[in-house]
Amino acid sequence: MATIKDIADKSHVSASTVSRVLNNDDTISVQAETRERILQVAKDLGYKTIVERRMKQKQKASQSVGIIVTQSLDEEVSDPYFLSIRQGIEMELASHGIKTATFRLHETETNQMMDGLDGLIVVGRIKETALKAICKVENVVYINHSPNEDLYDAVVIDFERATEKVLKHFLAAGYTRIGYIGGREKEHIKNQRFNSEDKRLTTFERFMKEQNLFDPKAVFIGEYTMAQGYELMKQAIRSGNLPEAFFIASDPLAIGALRALQEANLKVPEDVAIIGFDDIEAAKFASTPLTTIRVHTREMGKTGVKLLLDRLNGRELPLTVTLPTELVIRESCKGN
Repeated sequence: MATIKDIADKSHVSASTVSRVLNNDDTISVQAETRERILQVAKDLGYKTIVERRMKQKQKASQSVGIIVTQSLDEEVSDPYFLSIRQGIEMELASHGIKTATFRLHETETNQMMDGLDGLIVVGRIKETALKAICKVENVVYINHSPNEDLYDAVVIDFERATEKVLKHFLAAGYTRIGYIGGREKEHIKNQRFNSEDKRLTTFERFMKEQNLFDPKAVFIGEYTMAQGYELMKQAIRSGNLPEAFFIASDPLAIGALRALQEANLKVPEDVAIIGFDDIEAAKFASTPLTTIRVHTREMGKTGVKLLLDRLNGRELPLTVTLPTELVIRESCKGN
């Protein structure tokens, strides 16, 4: 880091003169040419005055960012996917010393609590019109959803590509009768929730139809909870035509499904193979460690904060960042 002495040496003046010029001391008498030379050298060396540093710190400390969580507390607890994203956001904001206010959408009736926010990070699905009804914040970043990439920054994953990874792995391992267990994607509007497209399901249907392998009777949809995974797998077992493999759209669903298979004395992966989604911590400690799609949820949260800070620093062009996923091979599915 450049020092006052470095600037003085290059400017051919004393260190005290440099110090007084850089700190806007009005009592110093110095020629305009000398003042400009000192300022230019300081700029070239990347020197920041105490005043500039303090102003920057004060500006940062005065910033406040809101986090809108579209999931209820029960939903977060039952599926840690969104909880991990929120934790990533909070950690990154804390590292920058930025004040944070967290709101749960179903508890937020007016925009009064959101007055004075510099930016907003939305975790999950909410329509633009619904968001504007409760909040007038200009700088908004969406995470796990991109309602309008021409207007808003967003951090997303490619659900289609991730689903295709799963299905290609199944086919390469010799599985052809493949089922699907999933939940309902929710679009939140105040105290209401509407089902919306889940790209895992639509990609599963499209891909399997392209392979002439789609069986609508092998698709089971409920809620994204462990208990529902258990119940949906029991339904599949009772159907009498159990697929030899299942893509299960979240790890909590998959862990519940494992329990149902265990109770039915069906072995994983010998009788039924399973691939989950998320790679939550419990996935590797399940009764049969889960092969699953790893989503970098905390990094999604941190990336959302970085996009927001970049916006607050003047960027105008909206950006959508797509984070990669990876297939983590464990014991619930054969094949490499």
